[in-house]
Amino acid sequence: MIRISIVTITYNAARSLQRTLDSVRSQTYPHIEHLIIDGASKDDTVRIAEQYKATSPHQVIIQSEPDKGLYDAMNKGLQKASGDYIVFLNAGDSLYAEDTIEKVVSAASLQSSAFSPQPSDISKLPAVVYGDTATTDSEGRFLHLRRHRPPKTLTWRSFKKGMLVCHQAFYARLDIARRFPYNLKFRHSADVDWCIRIMKEAERLRLPLVNVNTLVANFEEGGDTTLHHRASLLERFHVMADHYGYVQTVLLHGWFVVRSAFLRFLK
Repeated sequence: MIRISIVTITYNAARSLQRTLDSVRSQTYPHIEHLIIDGASKDDTVRIAEQYKATSPHQVIIQSEPDKGLYDAMNKGLQKASGDYIVFLNAGDSLYAEDTIEKVVSAASLQSSAFSPQPSDISKLPAVVYGDTATTDSEGRFLHLRRHRPPKTLTWRSFKKGMLVCHQAFYARLDIARRFPYNLKFRHSADVDWCIRIMKEAERLRLPLVNVNTLVANFEEGGDTTLHHRASLLERFHVMADHYGYVQTVLLHGWFVVRSAFLRFLK
């Protein structure tokens, strides 16, 4: 049976963590491992996580220690996870519905040669399963669908148009994902680089990227990318230039600027 590792990175996240934990606790799919990688929080984050561990029907692993930032903590989760697929769902974010993981597993299984593959069949599973994302406010209330929408068919070239699949809606096969730790030279956009590298490897291995064709994640507005918008955009430019070439990236960003100006004019 396919096992899913959900990794939640926390640091002083007592305000928003419970919503994330409740969404994982309520999942109807039983084979879930939930890792909470904490950066030595000084508030009630770890206490809330321990209470959750005592009542969750799923396997819960808590690790709290100083780290070198968000992506360093994600790398710790990447190495500690033991499932077949991994997804990162940080404090404040949540799974869209109680059957979200069931739908992800079903999409992966239907694409493989057997509905419930044994460990020896893992190599036949899709490299990535992905879906759509809703944006919420700080209380978890729906605001709108994410501006970037996932394409019906995804390839590593798709991200030329931006990060079309939200990190929280990107389920990567762990055996592949572990080969590509987050690049710590990026402080705000290592997730974009990580997703592209995994999709490139999927193409090399001739493995599919499967669309669940439904909402799978709620993303809380106002995260790191929003708080550090300018720095994040600059990093994303460098990520895209690394993968798609400098000239093409300049031309694409020029088009983004023209399009944005035109849309503002129409308003």
